[in-house]
Amino acid sequence: MADKESPSAASFRLPDPALVSRTMADVAERGQRIVSDFLKRQAGSTTDPDPLKIGNAFLEMTTRLMANPARLVQAQLGFWHDYLTLWQNTARRMLGEEPQPVIAEDDKDRRFKDEAWREHEIFDFIRQTYLLSARYFRSVVEGTEGLDTHTAQKVDFYTRQFVDAMSPTNFLMTNPEVLRRTAETGGENLLRGLSNLLTDLERGRGKLKIRMTDDTKFKVGENIAVTPGKVVFQNDLMQLIQYAPTTETVLKRPLLIIPPWINKFYILDLRPKNSFIRWAVEQGHTVFVISWVNPDEKLAEKGFDDYMLEGPYAALDAIEKATGEKGANVIGYCLGGTLLASTLAHMAAKKDTRVKSATFFTTMIDFEEAGELGVFIDEEQLSALEEKMSKLGYLEGREMATTFNMLRANDLIWSFVVNNYLMGQEPFPFDLLYWNDDSTRMPARMHSFYLRRMYQQNDLVKPGGVELLGVPLDLRKIKVPTYILSTREDHIAPWTSTYRATQIYKGKVRFVLAASGHIAGVANPPDAGKYSHWINEELPPDPEAWFKGATELAGSWWPDWHRWVSGLDKTMVPARIPGEGALPAIEEAPGSYVKVMATD
Repeated sequence: MADKESPSAASFRLPDPALVSRTMADVAERGQRIVSDFLKRQAGSTTDPDPLKIGNAFLEMTTRLMANPARLVQAQLGFWHDYLTLWQNTARRMLGEEPQPVIAEDDKDRRFKDEAWREHEIFDFIRQTYLLSARYFRSVVEGTEGLDTHTAQKVDFYTRQFVDAMSPTNFLMTNPEVLRRTAETGGENLLRGLSNLLTDLERGRGKLKIRMTDDTKFKVGENIAVTPGKVVFQNDLMQLIQYAPTTETVLKRPLLIIPPWINKFYILDLRPKNSFIRWAVEQGHTVFVISWVNPDEKLAEKGFDDYMLEGPYAALDAIEKATGEKGANVIGYCLGGTLLASTLAHMAAKKDTRVKSATFFTTMIDFEEAGELGVFIDEEQLSALEEKMSKLGYLEGREMATTFNMLRANDLIWSFVVNNYLMGQEPFPFDLLYWNDDSTRMPARMHSFYLRRMYQQNDLVKPGGVELLGVPLDLRKIKVPTYILSTREDHIAPWTSTYRATQIYKGKVRFVLAASGHIAGVANPPDAGKYSHWINEELPPDPEAWFKGATELAGSWWPDWHRWVSGLDKTMVPARIPGEGALPAIEEAPGSYVKVMATD
């Protein structure tokens, strides 16, 4: 590597003495307060030495490994062979040769994007040593024989968490970018990073709550969630927002959107340029959206049946009063889609035909292969979670956020550790990450039911396996036209699992697969020109067979959905103004429920 690019050759300057003095005084004062507050909260409490409940899983893995020492020795010999080859290659590089790397990172791995990781012999050696070690750990874990499926998945997941945490990019002395910045700033980046660390500890009241974005740049109702509309109905669990039309005429059938109550509805209304809600209004839909409450201990006994009754059922009643229309097109997103499927099965049993079409965004109904979230679902962990919820009446929003962030630890945890604490930089203002950090609580009764009956026992897909309000549910009785949107890189609702719904619903089904993940693949406006999507009119039982026969189309899936849903009934009526029907306006959109923070 050229000298000018080498961290060791970068011009080094001394830090500003005044900055050092101010920072250290601030550290002393804030650190003392954080420790004092933490100790007060810990008084009388019992700390679980294994809060993630992984000890037994790793003990079983170790026992299985020891039962087959030959395989372990073989894996170690392979690792040492590659490691010695790396030593030899590094020595050859220092003599001017250009040997081929022993191992390379995945093309999507952005941790080693700095050129110093390849151009400088020492950092190239560190990078490849880490990659070899990571491969060794994963291969040993993956090759352990005799583990049940869940234990194997659990051990593999937490091994990857450990491997990711040990990346040389996460440490000062082994990250060339950080060393370069430290030399250039005289260490001021580390002082700023220490201040950022204290700020995050204060935000988490003694627990680290990493800032992913500059949250001072966003305010709900001012520069995000700004599509005009009014709250026209509310109850204990939700506010119903009706959005103002932008066209003179609108489709006769109103559109109801049921978002998940894990996080908030405005993922579909971030900014005007990427708002699905605003776009749907512009296409001539009368859009209603459920804005769920951020529950506290007073709602601890609200169950999944309450969410159905006070959510979609109450919303459909309110929409009829507001518009005079009994029928509606309905969208359910993620958990909101699971609730929609449950409601449709309940309505089928009650001969209620008000839902004229159903659209599912990244929705699980068959949880047999639930992806990496299944790691957190076993009796040991559920019992510990229920004990914790019983004390508060709800699951804290921070715990939900941590769980989802762990699914993409390098992107959603470690990249911010490097940026905020080692580089000493402020996080970039990003609307999607602001939404991601705006976490919500979960009522104890509802969340326990959801995790046990659906994730753990997979009862929803069984005819009569789940009963809501005294009615056994059978998803196979759902006959409404259905549009299923999944995303190819979804870590939360794997598309091969969501595809199973195509074999369950009995109405005409259209399945569309979008590129990217659970959020970016959905919030993908046509004008952005990003992320393709796949279509296939055939619905074979095997999802991979569907994909092989699918056609890839450039850009967003939004226009495809609008053509589908508007094609079901093209009747137009004069535009409906929120608050001018039988339901008077309560307040301006986005309402007050969405502004309640999990920390309030």
